[in-house]
Amino acid sequence: MPQTSTSAELEATTSTGTKPRIAVLIPCYNEEATVGVVVDSFRKELPDARIIVFNNRSKDATVRIAREHGAEVIHEPRPGKGNVIAGMFESVDADVYVMVDGDDTYPAENVHELIAPVVDGMADMVVGTRLQEFTDTSFRPLHVLGNNLVRWLVNFIFRAKLTDILSGYRAYNRRVAAGIPVVSSGFEVETEMTINALYLRYEIAEVVVPYRERPEGSVSKLNTFSDGFRVLWKLFSLFRAYKPLAFFGLLALLCLLLGIWSGWGPVVDYIRHGYVYRVPRAVLATGLVLLGAGSVFLGILLHAVNWRFKEIQNLVARRG
Repeated sequence: MPQTSTSAELEATTSTGTKPRIAVLIPCYNEEATVGVVVDSFRKELPDARIIVFNNRSKDATVRIAREHGAEVIHEPRPGKGNVIAGMFESVDADVYVMVDGDDTYPAENVHELIAPVVDGMADMVVGTRLQEFTDTSFRPLHVLGNNLVRWLVNFIFRAKLTDILSGYRAYNRRVAAGIPVVSSGFEVETEMTINALYLRYEIAEVVVPYRERPEGSVSKLNTFSDGFRVLWKLFSLFRAYKPLAFFGLLALLCLLLGIWSGWGPVVDYIRHGYVYRVPRAVLATGLVLLGAGSVFLGILLHAVNWRFKEIQNLVARRG
């Protein structure tokens, strides 16, 4: 992880007339029990920042409490955290963005550690990684296992060394806000953000933060199995889209191996008897080998298209 400024050094840097505009973005759906505490704690740590609560169709007193505590409120009518984050990218202009959940599970006092590498230009995105410091009740059953599975898959596919893919506590710069597309609608959006950042070669740093259990009265909106499946499906979809040569190459290898297994018997028949007795297996083997060859050519073609789009995107970003 890159070296970063201390909190005191950051204050000194930003008091010279070049103070960055910081926006704290808080997605909320029915968080009346905690939103006031979250707004107050981040106001204490970042008194000059914009504190914006993004209300996602809350049916409780979230909006009223947020305003009473001095936060701006922006309404996002499209349901789902992914839609909220897409709205954040579209509607807020700042130099440094801090994204934090409204459930008071992330400590505001660690925000200086997150924003320092962004302000210093050492990182484009800093993630508050939770999997080193958490209590027995911070995560629900199977959530740590799911987090570790997603982390291992992302690191393996994209050759990264990240420790937390799904954290909702992040700081990032304007480049990330302008350059990362968000198409997910739900909780899989953190996976999408991380993979897009890796694909676009943004510099990602991590800061260890304590992860607390939800306060009494605060209820998690995450569904272990349905949202877990959505995260894995998003990972699969992005692997296919961003690594087509690897994806279709693996598919081609699988088809080739199955084709060899299926066609071995007919080949032995022909060698021994001069006649193929197992015609269905011969047809299956031929189909599998042809499918594998087609997958290889498709992977090469999509890889070339991806590479060209990446070149165009880099040129547009450089000129913009």
